[in-house]
Amino acid sequence: MNPLLEEWSAPFGAPPLDRIRPEHFVPAYAQALSAHVEEIARIADDTAPPDFASTIVAFERSGKLLARVDAVFSTFTGSATNEALQAIELEMAPRLSAHANAIYLNAKLFARLDAVWRHRANLNLDPQSRKVLERIHLDFVRAGARLADQARARMNAINQRLATLSTEFSQNVLADEDDYIEPLTQAQVAGVPAALRGTLAGTAKERGLDAPYAVTLSRSSIEPFLQTADDRGLRENLFKAWVRRGDNEGAHNNRAIIAETLVLRAEKASLLGYENYAAYKLADSMAGTPARARALLDKVWAPARKRALEERDALQALAAEDGGNFPLAPWDWRYYAEKLRQRRYNFDEEMLKPYLTLDNMIAAAFDTATRLFGVSFRERHDIPVYHPDVRAWEAVRDGKTIGLFYGDYFARPGKQGGAWMSSLRDQETLDGDVLPLILNTCNFVKAEPALLSFDDARTIFHEFGHALHGLLSQVRYPRLSGTNVARDFVELPSQLFEHWLEEPQVLSRFARHCRTGEPLPASLMEKLVAARHFNQGFQTVEFLASAFLDMDFHSQSLENTDPAALESASLAAIGMPDAVVPRHAAAHFGHIFASEGYSAGYYSYLWSEVLDADGFGAFTEAKDPFAPALAKKLHKHIYSTGGTRDFTETYRSFRGRDPEIEALLKGRGLETN
Repeated sequence: MNPLLEEWSAPFGAPPLDRIRPEHFVPAYAQALSAHVEEIARIADDTAPPDFASTIVAFERSGKLLARVDAVFSTFTGSATNEALQAIELEMAPRLSAHANAIYLNAKLFARLDAVWRHRANLNLDPQSRKVLERIHLDFVRAGARLADQARARMNAINQRLATLSTEFSQNVLADEDDYIEPLTQAQVAGVPAALRGTLAGTAKERGLDAPYAVTLSRSSIEPFLQTADDRGLRENLFKAWVRRGDNEGAHNNRAIIAETLVLRAEKASLLGYENYAAYKLADSMAGTPARARALLDKVWAPARKRALEERDALQALAAEDGGNFPLAPWDWRYYAEKLRQRRYNFDEEMLKPYLTLDNMIAAAFDTATRLFGVSFRERHDIPVYHPDVRAWEAVRDGKTIGLFYGDYFARPGKQGGAWMSSLRDQETLDGDVLPLILNTCNFVKAEPALLSFDDARTIFHEFGHALHGLLSQVRYPRLSGTNVARDFVELPSQLFEHWLEEPQVLSRFARHCRTGEPLPASLMEKLVAARHFNQGFQTVEFLASAFLDMDFHSQSLENTDPAALESASLAAIGMPDAVVPRHAAAHFGHIFASEGYSAGYYSYLWSEVLDADGFGAFTEAKDPFAPALAKKLHKHIYSTGGTRDFTETYRSFRGRDPEIEALLKGRGLETN
């Protein structure tokens, strides 16, 4: 029996993740692809006049077996991969791309769909049905359905090659992360606080090293080490290893992959009639054009760079005072910033961590969702999972189960770095109530108890905001469900949810000392609030540099390019401070090269931040972070509507007006007046 193909009998139709093995995927894919081909053929070959039910509804109902196999496979390759799965991933990437191309470039299928679309005004469709028709039609057009035969063939070849390149890119980054482990002596952890030393000792033991401590390239491991380790030479070596993921000499180097990817994306955009790839991608976004997206980046860059240079000067002075006879380097920034923060605000991040346990921050996120949206969570131990670290909760609202939420929180070999939300199944009501199965994945250092930095706690809230977007979806059609929205709108529910972490009534309840259970002292909370804008110039600049890099990479027609030269030119053009590097260098910039998801779209985090900062302002103005009337509007217009409405209209329905950038600048402490 193949568990991917059998009827899933676990509670709520959850997949049997504990029984799935690498050898199950290829035959499951074969059956799923074959079934989908037959379903599409029935729609395309129908001799009856095309109508909404036989074309659009039938298309929405097709491919469900393939969708569930692919969702499980993506979960495994992202969070529990191995050599067998990676081989299958490389094999399937071009096959899956070819399958999708065969659908979206199917002339007979598009002719029927186009006929329905052209007569949409006469079909008496309800708003959701009209929206899904328009959305699916646009998907086909943007995929090349109107191209001539030769151009279609070329588009097919481009997409298959891009699918292979993105898979190779992510596998290379993961290999560099998994292969790197730095054994440390007692002397090399001088300055490192006791709690972090304990974590590093656990890492050394887990990896079987003959050393008392070890650090990895996981962000949750290396960033706090760079903040506190006194050994400057060691900090330099570790920092360079961290930023060179995917850019080391050898089999895992991504430079050639990036160059070929950019050329193919530019050609793809040209085939579709766009000036460049960024113009193609942003045509289907809230921003609409690269010029509008870049205008936002430019507006924030000037005050952010000014603040970062002021911060650099302050850190340079502190380094000199400390006896450092050197210009401040990128591997020095976090170290001296932490020292300066302690001096200015008498605030040490390590003092905060014992109050931010992983379990309590999960509980805080759950409680916030309960108070805002009336959804509660109860842990289930009868839901199959793919790794012992994974936990599952049933989500309940108004006495009714609305979905399952999975949490996979710890870093480990075989798991991609970073944090993300994904779906094992999307909500829909086309054929009965289909419950969503939503997964949050993070990469915190495993310890007992697991203590988080404030940024880690913010990540919990961010990814859970995405999860709520999937769980609270109330949409009929799968194509419009949950997070199937414009890229520069999808971050609004997640970034907006982050604001509740900083609310005193949330922290006072859930920020409890890991040993004593005492609440976070008011004095420490005051220091946290006072230091909120500290180092914001640095943080904004490192993000914006990556956003500019992404936009520059994709805003020109390319015949040939050197990624390193293009990256240097992009950073020089904006006047990048020498002591700061982009948050994501090109060689490990998975957002834009491990898939097409955020390509020419990394700016969207800032675009969404304009929305979330302005949106949370409604609660600030109401002087109640849980104002019931506002929470009801937030649920109705933002978290439950999926892609059923125009996104500008959706935001306006919640806020009562268009967003204003001033709230973002104030939130980052970058006001210009």
